[in-house]
Amino acid sequence: MGDGSGQKVATVIIAVVLVGAAASQARSVLAPLAAALFIIAIVWPAQKWLQSWMPKLAALAITMLVTVAVCLAFASLAAWGFGRVGHFLVADAGRYQTFYERAVVWLDGHGIEVASLWAEHFNVGWLLRATQYVTGRVNTTLSFWLIALVYVVLGLLEVEDAKRRIDRLENATATRVLCHGSAATAAKFRKYLLVRTQMSAVTGLLVGLFAGVTGLPFAFEWGVIAFVLNYIPFIGPFIATLFPTLLAMTQFESWPAVFGVFACLNIIQFVVGSYVEPRVAGNTLSISPFIVLFAIFLWTFLWGLFGTFIGVPITLALLTFCGEHPSTRWLAELLGGPADAKRAKL
Repeated sequence: MGDGSGQKVATVIIAVVLVGAAASQARSVLAPLAAALFIIAIVWPAQKWLQSWMPKLAALAITMLVTVAVCLAFASLAAWGFGRVGHFLVADAGRYQTFYERAVVWLDGHGIEVASLWAEHFNVGWLLRATQYVTGRVNTTLSFWLIALVYVVLGLLEVEDAKRRIDRLENATATRVLCHGSAATAAKFRKYLLVRTQMSAVTGLLVGLFAGVTGLPFAFEWGVIAFVLNYIPFIGPFIATLFPTLLAMTQFESWPAVFGVFACLNIIQFVVGSYVEPRVAGNTLSISPFIVLFAIFLWTFLWGLFGTFIGVPITLALLTFCGEHPSTRWLAELLGGPADAKRAKL
């Protein structure tokens, strides 16, 4: 009996590793599909409501226009904030040059030759490689979202047909799992996006207030940037912390003040992103806060930047479907949050 259980556990572990490796290798195909399914789950209620008032294609056109407009609005907010700060940094380039020269002199005096390292590593070849990398990433991102949008259009057209095909399945258990699991997953996706928006708003507000109290220029812009970038866990908050710190270097001209700005911004990001949000998400979405953080790290490892954003929704979907079937319900209960624990007691 013990050997049989051990073999089952080993088989499950091997299967999970193989599925993870396959997901990593097929991310160029699976990642746009995951993004499309997430978007479809978010916008389907609006599409369904519009279809009750107008033809399906007209409703689809309005839904897609609104979806793209919202995405462009968020991107425009970040571009506006960085553009405002960027113009100021260009105009203040002389102060940064002075700061750099002082730092080089201080480091040279302590035996660290920055100028030689800079000349050795940051040359024209490095700039060309960096430019090629950035250009390639931009092209990849554009292709990714173009494919995802095509999936969204086709998926919204087939949601009702897919439901009818599922209802006609002879396996009643499969029909129940797919129908209930899909509906519950879509509802959790919408709750997740709502929680993410709320936590992003709190982060942006705290960052903007902190910048205003400390006298850091562009307090409102830093708040907007923190709000938008907080939708990308870990990487977005890091960027939203790094740039205000760089600005503080020339504004305060005091290392303790600069380190204070850096530390306080990181405390805000850590408290909201790593403490408050996982608990709010866990209570709202019935998922363990530990699993929330683990999902972010795992899917970032597998799919990079996009996996950072979509990791929690994918994990939510997996646990939700596990909870719909008796043989895997134990896994959803084991990894569920406080809400699941309360239901289990009842």
